[in-house]
Amino acid sequence: MEQQKKATRLSGYRPDYVVFDLETTGLSPMTDAIIEISAIKVKKGTIQDRFSTLVNPNRPIPYTATQVNGITDSMVADAPPLKDALERFLTFIGDEVLVGHNIHSFDMKFLNCAMEELYQRDMANDYIDTLYMARRWVKELPRHRLIDLAAHFHISTEGAHRALNDCVMNQRCYEEIGKRIKAADPQTDTEELCPRCQGRLIRRNGRFGPFYGCSNYPRCRYTRDA
Repeated sequence: MEQQKKATRLSGYRPDYVVFDLETTGLSPMTDAIIEISAIKVKKGTIQDRFSTLVNPNRPIPYTATQVNGITDSMVADAPPLKDALERFLTFIGDEVLVGHNIHSFDMKFLNCAMEELYQRDMANDYIDTLYMARRWVKELPRHRLIDLAAHFHISTEGAHRALNDCVMNQRCYEEIGKRIKAADPQTDTEELCPRCQGRLIRRNGRFGPFYGCSNYPRCRYTRDA
C-alpha cells in the first residue's frame, strides 16, 4: 500500500500560498466541531481568489463560542454539512502551501480530525504557521496574537474572529513579515525548495565555504553545495 504523504510545517516566505482560518464550537478537535472555513489564494503576493462557507455542525453552538466569533445556530441552520464544505475547501486549496496563525496547534488538528473521520487520512498540504514566524521576526512585540500583529503593522482588525476577516489580516501580516525576511537575507527569497521536506533552501556560510541548507533545520538536515 502506498504511504500517504503527511503535512510538514515549513518556515520562511514564499509568494504563492493559501491562507486559511477556521471557526469552531470550542478548543478541542476531538469533541468540538468546525462551523466556518475561509481561505484566500495568493499568487506572487497578490490575492487571486477567496473561499468562505459556514458549516452546519448538527449540534447547538455553545454560547461561549458565539461570544467569540458571533456565529449563531440560526446562521448555520441552512449551511452545508462538514463533508460538503470540506470537499469544496480541498478543491479550492489544491496542493498549495497553507498559511495560517497558530494553525500548527489548532486549525491543522481540526482539519486532520475531519480528514480522518471522512477520508481516513491526514491533510497532505505543507503549511506555514505565522505565529512561529512572528516570534522570530517581530520580537519587539510581547505577545504575538494575530490582532497584536495586525495592530503593529497598522492593519485593520475590524471583524476579527470571523474566518474570512482573519484570513485578510493574516495575509497582510504574512506579507509584512516576508518583507523583514527579505531585508535581513535576500537569499531567503529563493524559489528553490528542499527535495526532502519542501522547506525553502537558505544560503549559509560554513567552515568550508557557502552552502545551501534547509530552513527546517534541525528537523531536516539537507544541504548542498552553493
